[in-house]
Amino acid sequence: MTEYEKELETERTMKDQFMAHHRESPFVAGRVYGFDGLRYFPIDPKFRVTAKLLRQPTPQEAYLRTNRDGQAVMRYLGDLAFSVGSESLRLRVYHAGEGVGTSVFVPFRDRTSGKESYASGRYLTLDLTEDDVYELDFNRAFNPYCAYTPTFECPFPPIENDLPVAIRAGEKAWLPKVEVRAAVRPKSAPPKKVASRRRPAARKRPATKRRR
Repeated sequence: MTEYEKELETERTMKDQFMAHHRESPFVAGRVYGFDGLRYFPIDPKFRVTAKLLRQPTPQEAYLRTNRDGQAVMRYLGDLAFSVGSESLRLRVYHAGEGVGTSVFVPFRDRTSGKESYASGRYLTLDLTEDDVYELDFNRAFNPYCAYTPTFECPFPPIENDLPVAIRAGEKAWLPKVEVRAAVRPKSAPPKKVASRRRPAARKRPATKRRR
């Protein structure tokens, strides 16, 4: 195993731990049962390419549709130009606002979307550089949180970011396993309480759904 492959495997192990236990994980926050690790395509170096950002003369305001039929306001900065094999490709790059600093957002779909990968698309993130040359590593492509639960709102890629090739790299579609879901339930139901004349306790209000 190369150092690059070891680095990716370590990142994936740490992400699984976050997804399984952290309170901000979509599985924990959204109370989604059945998590037994994210699924990935095999690591493939051909999907780790050099890309050049061709900037717009002036960033443009853009609106990306979300899974809740809303709109996410972004700034369209320009296009990443790159090649996968013999295919010359482009992806639009977006900035989400002051809160994310120099991080930019690259949503995309490809020929695996709706089959092997999440139907509504996957994401890549990059940090802006002075020379606008980037390593575009599809082995690090990941699903938005709405791929796991509708508790979270996320923007979808625009039609311009539909790639005409199959990107068999990065995260696959998440599929819960019935037997795992059953395993996380209590082993036995709590004993039934004897009926009494006491007034039943008020029901708790459901938690407010999170948006992302």
